[in-house]
Amino acid sequence: MPTLEEIRHSTAHILAAAVTQLFPDVKLGIGPVIEDGFYYDFDTKHNFTLEDLPKIEKVMQDMIKENLKFEKKLITVEIAAKQFKNDPYKLELIKEFEKEGKQLSFYKTGEFIDLCKGPHVDSTKYLGNFKLLKVSSSYWKGDAKNKAMQRIYGTAFASKKELDEYLFTQEEAKKRDHRILGKELDLFSFHEESPGYPFFHPKGAIIYNELMKFIREEYKKRSYKEVITPLLYDKSLWETSGHWQHYKENMFLLNVYGKEFSLKPMNCPSHCLIYKSKGWSYRELPIRMADFAPLHRNELRGTLGGLTRVNKLSQDDAHIFCTKELLTKEISKVIEFVNYVYKEVFDFNYEIKVSTRPDNYMGEIETWNEAEKALEDTLKLNKIKYEIQEGEGAFYGPKIDINIKDALKRSWQLATIQLDFQLPIKFNLSYEGEDGKKHTPIMIHRAILGSLERFIGVLIEHYAGKFPVWLSPVQVSIITVADRHIDYANKLKEELEKNNIRVEVDDRTESIGKKVRDNQMQKIPYIITIGDKEIQSNELAIRTRDNNVSNSKKEVFIESVVKVIEGKM
Repeated sequence: MPTLEEIRHSTAHILAAAVTQLFPDVKLGIGPVIEDGFYYDFDTKHNFTLEDLPKIEKVMQDMIKENLKFEKKLITVEIAAKQFKNDPYKLELIKEFEKEGKQLSFYKTGEFIDLCKGPHVDSTKYLGNFKLLKVSSSYWKGDAKNKAMQRIYGTAFASKKELDEYLFTQEEAKKRDHRILGKELDLFSFHEESPGYPFFHPKGAIIYNELMKFIREEYKKRSYKEVITPLLYDKSLWETSGHWQHYKENMFLLNVYGKEFSLKPMNCPSHCLIYKSKGWSYRELPIRMADFAPLHRNELRGTLGGLTRVNKLSQDDAHIFCTKELLTKEISKVIEFVNYVYKEVFDFNYEIKVSTRPDNYMGEIETWNEAEKALEDTLKLNKIKYEIQEGEGAFYGPKIDINIKDALKRSWQLATIQLDFQLPIKFNLSYEGEDGKKHTPIMIHRAILGSLERFIGVLIEHYAGKFPVWLSPVQVSIITVADRHIDYANKLKEELEKNNIRVEVDDRTESIGKKVRDNQMQKIPYIITIGDKEIQSNELAIRTRDNNVSNSKKEVFIESVVKVIEGKM
C-alpha cells in the first residue's frame, strides 16, 4: 500500500493535470505535500474562486477513474528544458537542479507530464479520497519579491472514513475559530489602526490576568523572581546578542536621539544586563528571572492571524542562570513545571521535540554538541520520549519544544525550553566558583504558556469558548423574573463577590427564555434564576451552560463554586 505522502503528492499531481486541462494558459509552480494535505501554485489569468473547486474536482475524479499509471522517466537537462520550454517556473527549477548536480526526472500520468522527483503511487486507483479546500494568493518560492501566483489547497487520505473524519474536524474548527468566538464573547478585537496588535476588552483582560496570576502563584512556589524591563534598546545591545545579525528583519526599528534603536522582540538580552549589574557567587545560583514585558515582532502582514500570530505579545518568559553542575536539575524542574500546567491543570496531552543546531547558528560546534547532549540526557533521565527536529533550534542554542494536542487533535507548539551557552559568553557574564575563579554561567530560556495571546487563542478553540470556571470572565449570571426581584439579585451578587466569584445581574425586561439563551450563548458556567419562589424558599434555581438544572441552598452553591475555582476547574 502507498504511504500517505505518496497519496497526497500524487493527488497534487492530478490537481495540476486537471487545472491544465481546464485552463490551458496556466503555468505551473510547485505542488508539495504539507502537514494536512498538499497545495499547488499556479500562474494563470483566471482568478480562482471557491466556485471553481467542484469543477476541478470533477475533472480530477474522471482522471482517477481511468486508472492512469504514474510513469517515471529520468531525463537530461536538455530534454527537460525542451519539455518545459513554455513554463518559466519549471525552467528556473531545471537550472537550479543542474547547478546542484541533481538527477532530473518527470512523471507522466495520461497526457500530463510534470517535472518531479516523486515519490508517487503506481496508479490513480489508490486515489479518490480527496477534497480541495481553499484558494489563496502566494508568491513564487514564497518570496514577496517574486511574481504573485495563486494557490489551491487540498487534502487526501487512504480511505473515505479518514477523509470524512478530517472534514468533520475542519467544520468543527470553523465553529471554534477564536477570531469568531472572541468577537461573539466580547473578548478582544483587532483594528487597522494598529495591525497585528490585539485589543483585549474587559472580559478578555480577565482571562489574560487570571493566567498571569496563576503563573505568578506558581513562580512563588518555584523561587522565580519577577523583573520589569524596558521595551526600547540601542542597536548595540542587539549586536552583542546576535539578534541584529540573525533576527533584524523581524524587529521594529526606530530612530532615537539620532541613533538606531529597536523595540525588543525577546527578553533575554535585557536579563543579561540585569545579571551583569552585580557580581554573583556560585552559592547564589541558580537565578530564576521572570518577565511579562510586552514584546514586538515585525511579522509579515499576510502571516498575521488572530491571536496566534501577532506583532505584539507577552510571554510568561523566564531565564535561569546556573552552573553546569545544576543544569540537569534545573531543566528537570522546568519539565516538571510544564507537566503540571499542561497535564494536571489543563489536561492536555503533549509531545516533546528536541530542535538541534540550525544552519545560521552562533558559536562553536563543540559547545552546541554539549548543549544538545545535555537536553537529550535530561529527557532520558526523566524517561520522557522525544523526537528530533534537525536544524530547528534557535540561532543561539538547541531547544525542547512542547507540542500540545487540543480537543480536535490539532498540534500547537506552546511551551519551550532553550539551552544557551552563547549569550553568557557574548555578554561576558560570570560568577565566582567554589575555586575562587571566574566562570561563565549557562542560561536556560523557558516559557510555559508561551505567548499569552497565542495561548488564549488556543484555549478558546480547545474549549469552544466554554472556559473552565476559574478562567470564565463571568462565572455566575443572575437572571431576574421581574423588577421586584432586582434588589434580592443585587444582594446575592454582593455575597458571591465577597467570595471572589465573578457575577453579573441580568435584569433586562426580556423573557426568562431569552435571558437564559443569551447567557448560555455567552458560555457562562452558572445561571441563577430569581423569582418569588426562590426568594421565599431561600433556594437557588441553577442552570448550567450545558442546560443541566438543579436547586441548591445558597451557602452550598457558594461553597461548591469556590471549591471549583480553587481547584482550577
